[in-house]
Amino acid sequence: MILLISDLHLEEERPDITRAFLRFLETRAIQAEALYILGDFFEVWVGDDGMTPYQHEIAAALRVLSESGTRIYLMHGNRDFMIGKAFCREAGCTLLPDTHVAELGGQRVLLMHGDTLCTRDEGYMRLRRWLRNPASLFILHHLPLARRQKLAQKLRSSSKEETRMKASDIVDVTPDEVIDVMQRHGVRTLIHGHTHRPANHRLQVAGQPATRIVLGDWDRQGWALQIDESGAHQAPFELS
Repeated sequence: MILLISDLHLEEERPDITRAFLRFLETRAIQAEALYILGDFFEVWVGDDGMTPYQHEIAAALRVLSESGTRIYLMHGNRDFMIGKAFCREAGCTLLPDTHVAELGGQRVLLMHGDTLCTRDEGYMRLRRWLRNPASLFILHHLPLARRQKLAQKLRSSSKEETRMKASDIVDVTPDEVIDVMQRHGVRTLIHGHTHRPANHRLQVAGQPATRIVLGDWDRQGWALQIDESGAHQAPFELS
């Protein structure tokens, strides 16, 4: 069994999500061969050197799961793209690139956070290119911690405000981009998060049937995609 989750947006201000996640690790994830976390695991991340006791607690829980035998894979999201090697070592997880093809359930599956698929959101795409540029990342990592914390808070606030003002199709994926990226990677299954719109979408890629699975976010309820011998199944569950 393989489990995939995304968009937990973990933070101390949401103890309900934290409790549900820790319980998820102790019950479902411990039975899994692998756990994939496809981005926005944390609500904000200003650098491994700025880890709080809360974030160390989450890392410790992941380490327990890893040492039990479950492989853990983590992907950057738009909120926590500054997670680095130090956190991954502490948590016992492997950091994946922004696009990663994995063998899941006997087939090649493309895994992404999903933000790069939203090409109609031109403002966000410009900001992303700047933030993820190696030169920008170097500068960000070398800013004083207090400066990074203030910048993260500013970006977080402006992002929420801008998202409320944008049309729903602007902040969803661009269909042509989905098909293009699947063709480039030679896959017929894509799994991603980011949009907070859990669903299974059927489409055609190079004349062949294909599937795009969108992972749900953890807010009013939790979501997990399970892949086993019977196929891929995603279902919500209560956080309490």
